[in-house]
Amino acid sequence: MKTYNIRLTKISISLLVLIFVFTACNNSKKEPQKEDLSTSHYAANWDSLAKYQEAPEWFREAKFGIYAHWGVLSVPAFANDWYPRLMHVEGSVENKHHVETYGEPSEFGYHDFVPMFKAENFDAKAWADLFQKSGAKFAGIVAEHHDGWSNWDSETNPWNSMDKGPHRDIVGELGKAIHGKGMKFVTSFHKARNLQIFQQDSTKWLDDTSYFPYNPNMPTSSKDPELSILYGNIEKEVFYSNWLAELKEVIDNYHPDLIYFDGKLDKIPDSYKEEFAAYYINQSLARNQEVVITHKEGELPKSVSVEDFEKGRMNKITEDYWLTDETVSVGSWSYTHDLGLKTADEIIDLLADIVSKNGAMMLNVSPMENGIIPENQQQILLTIGDWLNTNGEAIYGSSTWKVFGEGPTKQEKSGMFLDKLTYTAQDVRYTKKGNTIYAIVLGWPGNDTPITLSSVTSNVLGEDGLSIEKVSILGSDQDLSFSLEEEGLKLTTPSETIDDKAFVIKIETKK
Repeated sequence: MKTYNIRLTKISISLLVLIFVFTACNNSKKEPQKEDLSTSHYAANWDSLAKYQEAPEWFREAKFGIYAHWGVLSVPAFANDWYPRLMHVEGSVENKHHVETYGEPSEFGYHDFVPMFKAENFDAKAWADLFQKSGAKFAGIVAEHHDGWSNWDSETNPWNSMDKGPHRDIVGELGKAIHGKGMKFVTSFHKARNLQIFQQDSTKWLDDTSYFPYNPNMPTSSKDPELSILYGNIEKEVFYSNWLAELKEVIDNYHPDLIYFDGKLDKIPDSYKEEFAAYYINQSLARNQEVVITHKEGELPKSVSVEDFEKGRMNKITEDYWLTDETVSVGSWSYTHDLGLKTADEIIDLLADIVSKNGAMMLNVSPMENGIIPENQQQILLTIGDWLNTNGEAIYGSSTWKVFGEGPTKQEKSGMFLDKLTYTAQDVRYTKKGNTIYAIVLGWPGNDTPITLSSVTSNVLGEDGLSIEKVSILGSDQDLSFSLEEEGLKLTTPSETIDDKAFVIKIETKK
């Protein structure tokens, strides 16, 4: 009997090998089959979730997205997006303004701004159209800021945009419009900071990491069942449960492709974060949707989520893919009457620098309370879109090259909230696709001006057995002569200005 079993096993193995070889040869002539993602399932623990690809291919290729800080915090339009907190800090500029304009916070609280948030001119389709014209591949909105206001039709949070304020499902309208344009949809959550830690202890409220400080003389200390939810003055377990329930609502109803978390996520116990991540990933994969979760400062494992650098970035090429969230504005993330703005040139330079180091950018815009994105912000976005129409092949779907760049302007450290750098026409950032190298020059050096790309040398290309087949400038039909030498690739700019911002030299090589 044992001998018979051994012989049968050998015959079976031989047959299986033949079947496998025949099938493999036959399938080699067919298109590769897409993996059935719906068969995957992850347990609610970090070890299981680590097996998920935290940066799916669509996100690695997208590179550029847009979202908006907009909600009740847009109503006062004064100082910055921390007005809701600082209006409760006696003696602050925001507190003085609030008292002079609306009265004492004890009489006119933050919750009294809610009926003033009407969003009467909000047009989700117009927003989506603008974001697409700006070159964004993913776009969305702050679903809930630190202020406890939900921009969707929530069954968990009574302070939501369907039941109060504009009486519209903002996240729902925008998600439908953005997905309708073929873009990926983003929802960001800043709720964790809302939880008051030093509840009923006014001796420590200025040290609290909550957005709203406990003050016995203001609504932030209210025991009213609804007000206490808005101001985060509730039991921790109730807060944790609400945090998770709200995320599940958005996942189930709007299917976001990327969920961004702001800081203070360390306030939420790991068990809730693990349950969220497993729920989000499993629900999404059941729809054949690959999603992205972001975090800041290690508040989620990097094996599960993408690290985000607020107003910052890495100073070198990294193996891990990462995200920078930047804002079109100077100062406040939400709209204010005196909002300063960056230039399109500055933002394009940042985008090139980020992509050259294996990152992506998500750019914030600041709509007015009525839902209109101001014209000056729109023009910046459209200028970025025009630049990407010409130069996008150096950004979208690109990967890092041997070095990220060259030039005199140095970023000394990696991290968040970095000092502003002003790039020059001598600063260059590199990306690549296959055997094509893109040199993004961060300024126009002048017409008929000799330049040298010092990183592209005969020795460097020779290491990979490459030779240059053609050199051109994106957006220009003029032929370029060049020479590849030990000290770099030398060429002369065209006689007409290509762009007063960054421009791209395309270096096509072959083996």
